[in-house]
Amino acid sequence: MAQFAVSGLAAAVVVGVFGTLVVRHQAVNESLRDARNTGRLLTTGLRPMLTDAVVRGDPAALARLDAAVRAQVLHAPVVRVKLWTSSGRIVYSDNKRLIGSSYQLQPDDLKALRTGVVTADLSDLSRPENRFERSYGKLLEVYLPVTTAQGQRLLFEPYLRYTAVQSNRQNVYLAFAPVMIAMLIALWLVQLPIAWSVTRRLRRGQEEREHLLLRAVDASDAERRRIASDLHDTVVQELLGISFGLTAAADRSTNAPRGELRDAFRAAATGTRESMRCLRSLLVEIYPPALRATGLAAALEDLVAPLAADGLETEVTADRSLRLEDAAEELVFRTAREALRNVTAHAQARRVEVSLVCANRTAVLVVGDDGAGFDKETASRRRAEGHLGLELLADRAKSLGGMLSVTAAPGAGTTVRLELPV
Repeated sequence: MAQFAVSGLAAAVVVGVFGTLVVRHQAVNESLRDARNTGRLLTTGLRPMLTDAVVRGDPAALARLDAAVRAQVLHAPVVRVKLWTSSGRIVYSDNKRLIGSSYQLQPDDLKALRTGVVTADLSDLSRPENRFERSYGKLLEVYLPVTTAQGQRLLFEPYLRYTAVQSNRQNVYLAFAPVMIAMLIALWLVQLPIAWSVTRRLRRGQEEREHLLLRAVDASDAERRRIASDLHDTVVQELLGISFGLTAAADRSTNAPRGELRDAFRAAATGTRESMRCLRSLLVEIYPPALRATGLAAALEDLVAPLAADGLETEVTADRSLRLEDAAEELVFRTAREALRNVTAHAQARRVEVSLVCANRTAVLVVGDDGAGFDKETASRRRAEGHLGLELLADRAKSLGGMLSVTAAPGAGTTVRLELPV
């Protein structure tokens, strides 16, 4: 949140600075436009005095123009007036020392004379024709083409104090800056709740991932404990019994009849084969080689085989042509294994049915038994005790776009149903 708040504030400052530059540029453009309009207004009352006599330097004509300029034009912000010919000669100025002087006109001045377009720009006080204006500081020039009564084109050039530009810029700042700052602050404040919401969602997602990871670790620990328990209760005990039987037979071998020894060796061989069968079944559960080699149907039959050996009535119906992605096949196998494991441990069932079919581009695995079933309280107690196998598998099915459901009732058996898109 702190990083987002700081970055958002920095972005707002950057936008504010950019906006300030834009407003400043706009204020200068507005001042130049006002200066051009001012120039047009200034020439309105002077047109009757703009004659060819002024161009020729007639004292009476210059005196009339000077009186009109001082009465109508030389007021704030105008500080200087010049009237040029196209050749660069100053025919009139309120500073009489400039009258009659000739200077080279700049390209912008000639363009204004030629096109008749009013332009405005900052004064270059380093030019010699502007030496008498340096005491005024920064000035703004307006180039305004005018025509005498006899049709001669002249360039009217008033000089305005730059403080007018600064005043306009300040007015624009005062008009737009508070609104812009308020909008930026409002935008920043609006983003904070959004950032807070995103942060909370990220935190919840992180907590869910951590919870799932812990559940997966717990499930892995439970799986290792189950494998160790299965090995100890079946293969280890059986091999231990075989070793005791063989030891006893060896001790009696000198005096025991041949038939008794033969029976002892056959019993040991039968026990060894049974231990090997248990080991194979356990290896199939840990890593099913048939899952990749011969498909899901063969792997499901391998899972059901130990239950049939224990006396349960089993039925496996599987589409042998069905092929799924590796992750989906693994989930189908793990779901069937977990369901059959629950049948062995809790169901007290007499019959188990396993089916795997494809319908409407959906693979459906169903594992059902006719055992004792369970109620919601029993399911909650098992979860509290750490039995999370099917719940973890349901999360995995959801991540693959499928669904895993368990239907059970006391005395009515249990049905585990997994649906996955093909």
